[in-house]
Amino acid sequence: MEKLIYGVITSRFKRYLVIAIVLLSLAGSVMMFPTKLVLAKMLPGKSANTFTVYIDLPVDSTVKQTERVAECVLEELKKEPEIMDMESYIGQGAPLDYAGLVKGSAFKAFKYQAEIVVNLTDKHDREEPSYMMVHRIRPVIQKRCMPLVAGSKIKFIEMPSGPPTIATIEIELYGHREKELRAIADDIGEILRNTPGLVDVDVMQDKIFKEYKLIPDKEKVIRSGLSIDQLNKIIYLAFKGSAVAYKNSRNQQDQVPIFVRLSDTTRIFRTRSVESIEDKLSQLRLMNRMGIMVPIRELVNLKRIDSSPKISRKNLKTMVRITAECDMVSQVYPLLEAQDKILKELDGDFEVEKVPGISTSMFDLILKDNFSADEMLLHWNGEMKVTLDTFRDLGGAFIAALVLMFLLMVVYYKSFALSGIVLIGSFLSIIGVIVGHYLVDLVTMHFAGVNFFLTATSLIGFISLMGISARSSLLLIDFSMSKIANGEEKDRAIANATATRAKPIFLTMIAIVLGSALLATDPIFGGLGIALIFGSIASTLVSLFFIPVLLHNTKAICPKG
Repeated sequence: MEKLIYGVITSRFKRYLVIAIVLLSLAGSVMMFPTKLVLAKMLPGKSANTFTVYIDLPVDSTVKQTERVAECVLEELKKEPEIMDMESYIGQGAPLDYAGLVKGSAFKAFKYQAEIVVNLTDKHDREEPSYMMVHRIRPVIQKRCMPLVAGSKIKFIEMPSGPPTIATIEIELYGHREKELRAIADDIGEILRNTPGLVDVDVMQDKIFKEYKLIPDKEKVIRSGLSIDQLNKIIYLAFKGSAVAYKNSRNQQDQVPIFVRLSDTTRIFRTRSVESIEDKLSQLRLMNRMGIMVPIRELVNLKRIDSSPKISRKNLKTMVRITAECDMVSQVYPLLEAQDKILKELDGDFEVEKVPGISTSMFDLILKDNFSADEMLLHWNGEMKVTLDTFRDLGGAFIAALVLMFLLMVVYYKSFALSGIVLIGSFLSIIGVIVGHYLVDLVTMHFAGVNFFLTATSLIGFISLMGISARSSLLLIDFSMSKIANGEEKDRAIANATATRAKPIFLTMIAIVLGSALLATDPIFGGLGIALIFGSIASTLVSLFFIPVLLHNTKAICPKG
């Protein structure tokens, strides 16, 4: 080993060759990100024992239509042998779970909403992970069940492996004019639907539909010997139902209400037309004070109006939310593609500007209408923003760690050059981290058909490697300086120090590799394990070959005088 290192540092060609190999490896590994050979993501998919299906129909849908779509989903799910049981909740949300806390499941109480909770066999007893099952059955169920009611939305909600968010990709569109907001939100939703990798796209705004308003004719009501209160109560009693009396029971502390309304076959309208409503109201009669039965139709006027959609507000601003999920892909790349499409689509009608300031998301946009000069804000949120914030914070932590290490080394060695060598050795472990993720991704794609992402835990592993890498460099520097101080020739001292410390450095690397092997198989902390394994290998090679070359080229290692 001593002979090998001495031959490298004393030969100009070999020194330049080592430097070239390291620089090319660094450039090649960094270029794996823009070329998408290595994909970044907050956290990988997590195999769980359950997932939930959210069903949302247009707001003018009936309970029967909701039940029909839910039954279709259930029939398809029954074909899966790995499903143990299912619970269907019509007109309400399922009992809250980790994901439902932030996805608004607790607020579901409408006839056009439903949730289906699916429980699977234990993840250790089945070969197919839950996220692969969802990836497989989602297009099948959506293709068959969504056409049953036009405008239906069927979404598959999996247990998040990290902090839960409303959606993987979320766009919040703020503005003052509701009509423009609705139109642009629909356009953005269509862009997301046409973006590869994005599924379960949902524009979270109510559909505006035509409804009929019953307006009492006060003059006719009075002439008929009736009252407005009687009219309201009989209509509500007939179609909605109400308690008309109470029954006392010895077995029940409270009074038991007796609930009355028309039967389903009687109160349901045949068609959505004025004639159907008039026919139903003509059959419904109310007795006046003279004992005469007066048809309800004679006492009310029918008016066809637009429905009143719900108004969403956040921070006292009117907002429309567009959400999308990522199907087995990182959210960063569909986001970039969708943003480019949005910019091209809105370029003709709007003047697009980026939001100033560093505290806001780097993708936020201000849309200025070229005709009305009104402004709208397009704000990106969801798991995508959490990912960007996490990577930004981890990057800041890495830079802070480098600065602190550099200052400590300057205080210790009284030399900027030696401190820089230690930092370079620590940073170059990133080559092994990135290349390791690329190699593991090749294996997982070949055998399992899924990507292995560089995640937040991978960056944590990279940051933790800095101390290990710095330790190896410090051992070589201190040992070389002690030998030079004893009168040994500089290059011979560097080679001798490298050969002497090679065994402890290799043993440290082997201990890290073996200790991290268990982490590498974990679905969440696999990135941390791979970063530690391949990063320590790269750090060892850098310490044993590249650091000696850098020490040869600096005079700071030699004692003064």
